[in-house]
Amino acid sequence: MVSTEYWPGSPNWIDLGSPDVAESALFYGAVFGWSFDPVGGPEAGGYGYFRLAGRTVAAAGPLTEVAALPAWTVYFRTADAADAAAAAERAGGTVRVPASAVPGQGRFAQLTDPAGGRFAVWEPGGTVGLDVVGGVGALCWAELHTPDAAGALRFYQGLFDWRTRDSGVPDAAYTVLRTAEGADGFAASFGGVAGVHPRVDVGWLPHFAVADALLTTDLVRRSGGSVLVPPEPVPTVGRIAVLADPFGAQFALLEPEPRRG
Repeated sequence: MVSTEYWPGSPNWIDLGSPDVAESALFYGAVFGWSFDPVGGPEAGGYGYFRLAGRTVAAAGPLTEVAALPAWTVYFRTADAADAAAAAERAGGTVRVPASAVPGQGRFAQLTDPAGGRFAVWEPGGTVGLDVVGGVGALCWAELHTPDAAGALRFYQGLFDWRTRDSGVPDAAYTVLRTAEGADGFAASFGGVAGVHPRVDVGWLPHFAVADALLTTDLVRRSGGSVLVPPEPVPTVGRIAVLADPFGAQFALLEPEPRRG
């Protein structure tokens, strides 16, 4: 699962691009119990933090790119956002937003991989990453859906030097990702790479941990969201569902399988 150790290459931030941040805050507040804390004044452009028990679990802001659709963006830690953007471009990716500073906090760049998956990098300054990950109501897994898994692995390993291994799940072509540094083993994994799914967008899909995927899925539906893939058990992992918020931004729920022993 994702952890706050935030080794280079690990997911360390997520944010939502929304056409109506206030309405999105109401939806995610109803589903996960998040509150929304706007940052600064008008100069912040409506950006703010989602909090759970006072600690940052995500962020949200208005759509800023031309023709952008509502979506979650996963950020990965890098030592230098400008170098990461240049490396992504050399490897066939696209730089949508070049390295930009958030005064006192760090630098980011918005990128797209060669198959069209959008992501970002974050170079820490005053902010290293989210306050909370892994627990109920927080980011616990980052999953890439792509039509070219082998090409995606070459691209991202060139940027982040990730370690990989097969998931071991029967009849599933799925590669588990770990950072180059840090502990080994499945418990230290932060995400995976899968093929395309007919109801899931190409790109990075954030998973949020929940205590009960069935109940949370019903809450999403009653709060105006939609169910793309209903809760299904995944051997050795838990129960997973893929959903969309009222504006179409996709995310997943993960009810972890209880640990034994």
